[in-house]
Amino acid sequence: MSTSVQLSDFLASVERRAFKYAVYAVHDEQAALDIVQDAMIKLAERYGDKPAEEFPPLFQRILQNTIRDHFRRQKVRSARFSLFSSFTTSQSEDDVDVLDILQDEDNPSQPETPHTAVAGQQLVTIIEAALRQLPARQREAFLLRYWEGFDTAETAVAMGCSEGSVKTHCSRATTTMAHILKRKGVDLTWASN
Repeated sequence: MSTSVQLSDFLASVERRAFKYAVYAVHDEQAALDIVQDAMIKLAERYGDKPAEEFPPLFQRILQNTIRDHFRRQKVRSARFSLFSSFTTSQSEDDVDVLDILQDEDNPSQPETPHTAVAGQQLVTIIEAALRQLPARQREAFLLRYWEGFDTAETAVAMGCSEGSVKTHCSRATTTMAHILKRKGVDLTWASN
């Protein structure tokens, strides 16, 4: 059984990554904040008494389901209110991402020079654009494996599919990402875990 301190520490440790992940999925920062908050509340209410080592896959599963619920609600809302489409606004891709401008002085990988910072930011922008081009399940598998650091079994649990499906999605995602990035002049190699 976990303690409330362990739950709190876990939620604090995944908050930023979960927000960024949700932004990739829904392309709306406000909706992403709501999704992450809902997922955290669901984890605390329903599974707060589980062992702390079970929190990562449980949270990822809850987060994915909350993102899917968001899209379902959006689809219903769009169908109901299609007559009022002139009142909706679309999020511009040129909007500033708050996480990209925050400084983390405790992070030893923080760029040291302005040139390095600009080059790094350009690379992040290219990678984020490439991630957006992946199909949803490939993007989900890719982010869980290579960003969250889940192994194949944990990713399969979080996605609700077989380990073979995870491997297929990851393979296709890395191949597609490599082609997209190569066209942009970026050659990255991901280690297969």
